[in-house]
Amino acid sequence: MPEPRPLISDTRRQLEIAAVVLTAACRFLPINWLEWKLPFIVVATVGWTTYVLLRRKRMPGILQYWGFRADNFREVLKIVLPFGIISVVTFVLLGIYLDTINLTWHIVPVLLLYPVWGTIQQFLVIGLVAGNLKDLSASTLPKPVTILLPALLFGLIHYPFNWLIVGTFLLAGFYGYVYWQSRNLYVLGLFHGWLGGLFFYTVVGRDPFVEVFGKFF
Repeated sequence: MPEPRPLISDTRRQLEIAAVVLTAACRFLPINWLEWKLPFIVVATVGWTTYVLLRRKRMPGILQYWGFRADNFREVLKIVLPFGIISVVTFVLLGIYLDTINLTWHIVPVLLLYPVWGTIQQFLVIGLVAGNLKDLSASTLPKPVTILLPALLFGLIHYPFNWLIVGTFLLAGFYGYVYWQSRNLYVLGLFHGWLGGLFFYTVVGRDPFVEVFGKFF
């Protein structure tokens, strides 16, 4: 049975997509140029969390629709887990081949904290962009396009890091497909955080803990 679709106007859906694109565009100045990663993450998290809470108050059931739900956690986990295992093995093999494995104790707090930020990102890219493209009443976009466009957006916001562009594009493409089948942002956010953290320390050879918190230690 298809998921119930709440009565959300096309105008609101389009505005939500535009707001996500604006958030992505604003990422370049604080992160790529000024290296203010933590302030950007905090502002984006607080801003979008506030929006989620306001929408929940005004439209009961919107959280379930977006994918903030636990009833289908196991179902979605069974789909994503094999992809996650294959990804981890691939990361390690690529890291060995490229000689980019850089494992430190920093990976522990990253794997604990990154899923929170990962869930926010999945809500924006998959929940709002892919979900709204899918459910626009006036949309004639075929299913592959509604998956491809958010994946392209997610890949491009990681410019100019080629490995991150490729990795996040593939991740978002797969997640978009999963979201079409059964919406659960918790599973997607959890694996986004874990796979993203491992990807940094194996393939990319960077330390996101230092990049985000380094100025405070």
